Formats: sequence, structure tokens, C-alpha cells
Amino acid sequence: MAELDLGATLLAPLWMLLAFVGLGVLCARGLSLDPRPIASLLIYVIAPVTVFRGLVLGGPTPAYLLLTLGVFVTSSVMCLIVGRLARRFFPSEEASLLAFSAGTANTGYFGLPVAMVLLSPEGVTQYLFCLLGMNLYEFTLGFYIGARGRFSVRESLGKILRLPLIYAFLAALVASGLSLPLPAALMEGIEVFPPTYTLLGMMIIGMTLGRVSLKELDPGFIGAALAVRFALWPLVSLGAVLALQALLRIDEELALALLLIGVVPMAANLVVVAMELGSRAEKAALAVLASTLMAPLVMPLYLEGLLALLARG
Repeated sequence: MAELDLGATLLAPLWMLLAFVGLGVLCARGLSLDPRPIASLLIYVIAPVTVFRGLVLGGPTPAYLLLTLGVFVTSSVMCLIVGRLARRFFPSEEASLLAFSAGTANTGYFGLPVAMVLLSPEGVTQYLFCLLGMNLYEFTLGFYIGARGRFSVRESLGKILRLPLIYAFLAALVASGLSLPLPAALMEGIEVFPPTYTLLGMMIIGMTLGRVSLKELDPGFIGAALAVRFALWPLVSLGAVLALQALLRIDEELALALLLIGVVPMAANLVVVAMELGSRAEKAALAVLASTLMAPLVMPLYLEGLLALLARG
């Protein structure tokens, strides 16, 4: 495992992502761009192709798919628990948005560059299949819970069935399971989708922030979202790693990959989905920005502390 110099490691992805956010602010204010069509493009085109490519190249095995399933189930449980609690303190739309955010994180735009520095190629592959579990949650149960803040059960289910990411995930499993040859030109052509996904995903935060006024600042919502991401999730990740070490004796690479899932900042996709559903995208953008700015401070402390606890065990 790479020597952990987490403070320095996090600076590069942080500044890159903040630069993309700043570019989005400039586009919103200088060019008056509407981020909603870009959010739709991400959800219906770029995200499905990105997931398809990642799954096919990763070579899914039963063990890898169990990681995907485990993260999907964990994210779903977190969403349902936080959603039940949030409805006691927040209006319907905010409660649904908070519930959606509880099950996901910035495992791709922010976490993946960090994982590629800290982990071996095998560890990065394990991390990618954990990431796919969160992506699958975002565009199934997470999207449904987010939609329920404004739409009926039937309307919400209809929106999920129209999401192509689910079908892209299944198509990738079929292609890999049957060892179907995919044209080299196709795979080379879709190499541009993952970096485009990162760029536009973070720019949407900036475009949304470019339209935000101070009246959109909601300390209660932001505080609750940050508490779930930086207090509850690290404990859940640590508990999962301790349980897996006791039962299956997992290696340090997988342990660090799982701990990293638990301490990355809030998902930029929270803003994308909120925008697509017409929910409180401004509040979501402020919460995501706050968690991204906090990440370089809290992630090194969390990861080093959690790894120290594991070493003692």
C-alpha cells in the first residue's frame, strides 16, 4: 500500500474540482447558461456510457459484484433510515433530498483520483466496483426517494424506468458474461465520457451556485447533510471493515477502499438529480460545496485514525 501522505494527495483533486466549479460560476454569470439541459445530458447519456465502459473494462467477477451489491445495500439502508428521521424535521422536498444524499458520495469525481494514488491496480479495481454500487443506488432507489419529494409513487417509478443507466449496467453484465467482443473503435471512442462526466458534473455545481442568493443558505439542512457524510458514514465504513475482517479476513487494500468510500465529500450528483427533479438544487449545491471544502481537512484525519484503529484490532 502506498505511504499515506493524505494532505498532499488531496490537494490536486481538490483544486481541480474547485476550478471546474469556478468555471461553472463564470458560465452561469457571464454566459447565462441554463444548467438543466446539462443535468439531463449527464443523467441520460454521459453517466450510462461511463458506467458501461467502467464495468466492461473492469471485468466483473462474482467477488467484485458482491462489492457492488454490498455498497448498494448499505447506501439504500442509509437513505431509508435518514429519510425516516429527516421527515420529522424538514419539509418534504428537503427531507427527500437529504435522504438521497445520505446514500451517496463523491466517490467518482473526488474519490477516484485519490484511490488511484493510494491503492494498487487491484485495489483501484475493487474501489471501482464499490463506486458502481453507489452509482446504481443513485439512479434507482435514490432517484425514487428524491422524486417522492414532489411526485406520486407511480410518477416516481415511471421516472426510474426511463433512466438508461440501469439498462447500461445490465448490458455491461451481459456483454461481460457472454464475452461479447466489443469493437476497439467503440471503446476508444467512449474514453472521453469519464472525464466529461467529471467536468460537467462539477461545473453544474458552479452554475447553480452562480444563481444562488444568501436567502438559499440553510444551516440546518447543510449541517444535517454534513453530519451524515462526515460523522455517520465513517462509522458505518469502519463497522463494515471490522466485520469483513473478522468473517473473511479481507486485505488492507480492500479495507482502505471501503474506508475511502466512507469519508469522501458529498456527491456532485446530488445537484444533478435535484436539478432534473426540480428540487432544491441551490441548497444541494451549497451543501456539496461545503463538504468539498472540508474534505482536505477531515479526510486525512479520518483515514489515518480509522487505519490506526484497524491496526490495533
